Amino acid sequence: MVRPAQQLHEWREPAPLRPAATILLLRDAAPGIEVLMTRRSLTASFAPGAYVFPGGALDLADQSPAARAVSRSRPDQTDEIVSYATAAVREAFEELGVLLANQADGEPVSAAAAARLDRAHDGELIAQLASHNWALALDHVWWFSHWIADRDIPRRFDARFFIARMPDGQTPSADGNEQFEPTWVAPTDALARHGRGDFEMIFPTIRTLRQLSRFGSVAQAIDHCRHQAAVWTSSPRAGLMDGRIERFCEDEPPYGELELVVPDGRPLHSLDWQHEHPVQLLKNLWRLTAPNPGRMTGPGTNCYIIGGPGEYLVIDPGPEDFAHVARIHALVGKDLKAILCTHAHQDHVPGAAILQSLTGAPTLGRPTGPDFAPEWKWVPDRTLHDGDRITVGDTTLRVIHTPGHTEHHLCLLLEEDELLLSGDHILNGSTTVITPPDGNMRDYLASLERLKAERFDTILPAHGHVLGRAKLEIDRLIAHRLKRESKVFAALHARPRGTLDDLVEIAYDDTPKVLWGAAKRSLLAHLLKLREDGRAEQTDDNRWYPRD
Repeated sequence: MVRPAQQLHEWREPAPLRPAATILLLRDAAPGIEVLMTRRSLTASFAPGAYVFPGGALDLADQSPAARAVSRSRPDQTDEIVSYATAAVREAFEELGVLLANQADGEPVSAAAAARLDRAHDGELIAQLASHNWALALDHVWWFSHWIADRDIPRRFDARFFIARMPDGQTPSADGNEQFEPTWVAPTDALARHGRGDFEMIFPTIRTLRQLSRFGSVAQAIDHCRHQAAVWTSSPRAGLMDGRIERFCEDEPPYGELELVVPDGRPLHSLDWQHEHPVQLLKNLWRLTAPNPGRMTGPGTNCYIIGGPGEYLVIDPGPEDFAHVARIHALVGKDLKAILCTHAHQDHVPGAAILQSLTGAPTLGRPTGPDFAPEWKWVPDRTLHDGDRITVGDTTLRVIHTPGHTEHHLCLLLEEDELLLSGDHILNGSTTVITPPDGNMRDYLASLERLKAERFDTILPAHGHVLGRAKLEIDRLIAHRLKRESKVFAALHARPRGTLDDLVEIAYDDTPKVLWGAAKRSLLAHLLKLREDGRAEQTDDNRWYPRD
């Protein structure tokens, strides 16, 4: 965890959360599904004028023994989820008159019978059900997702989202108080209308519709809920892009950076990529991105500057770009202690010589080996070894030798703040290229496994925004590489004695063709690993075949 003293912004406690539940009533409609939505009153205290799914706050009555007595649930539904599902079904009835309930004989309550019940909020739905010996059909309600409202919002809900099939024969009717205009809409149509500006929605609704748009039928959506390993859970964070507030979920590239820079969730941090000025991430940490965007570099190569007035350390000063290096120099001035390079690729190391000529600071890193491109040979003034420590002010950086992307590659652990500077070993938004013979897939995977044992939860990559939930990202990378290895092995069976050109078409069929040139380098790294594992062989004319 980052030391509080290093945070840029003083902590402000977010508003408290209120438990709530929402239900997505679905029906089949060619060519996919439709979901029932309503428009909120323009005077509503929450999301006025927006199209939403029916739902509301969890009441004490939803958690009562009386509610349990008139509910039919499944064994996989915990008491807590049953309470939330009860609230969701109750809200659907109060707001839209839709009742998911069964008679004593197990048959659904008819539309006519449901219409005779009192829908008023004080109408005590639970008591009415009990008087008829009816039961809420919670066994047909499925937990879909869990949304915890953004930390910067003044009125916050901790909401469980459920899905259920719309009961046959019932017609939704808005209460005319908080809800208006019941609307059946296909998720893709709702998103398109929102994009045109004539269908207002809030962030969780938009993201939920995107999730729903993947399903071709109600049965598919229910099947997803039945078999999902973990319920999608998100508490979005807000940042600034082009001066406007934008929101992001945990699986989106900017999320980790927002989590690091403004932990309490206020929209104070700009996510726009710019190259003219350093972006301060913590009191002891800046990032200056080189103006070298591209397919292999993303928005550019990140140079990190650690320390403060009196002593700085520069990591990866970038390509041979005098203006870029001059911006680094403008921040560190005469206080530069050293220049450290994670590895010697040409978007990382050439700037070191320019910065050294301006400051006289020594270069640190590991020299390139015999298998590295000879035209890019680099020897630092001081060779770093695994476990070495470098101090900058009150910050300690521990060197971790992580071969794989290159044999001499280094990562750096900021021990007091539990941050990992990953160089090109871990990127945000893409996977690194492994180029044999200097690059090695087995070493790369072993380095990832080693990093999992270190103490950090945030990664500062050489390309892209800060990454949060670091160990999950490392697990994802390992799984991705092993899945790719399986595709490579399958490609060997599909095209035995194939060349790299033959195999890349199959093994990387999910990768844009324009990237196949780089993909062939990692493909070769996978093939070499398979050969070491005794699962592949190479002919004298560089063709590959499987060994089963």
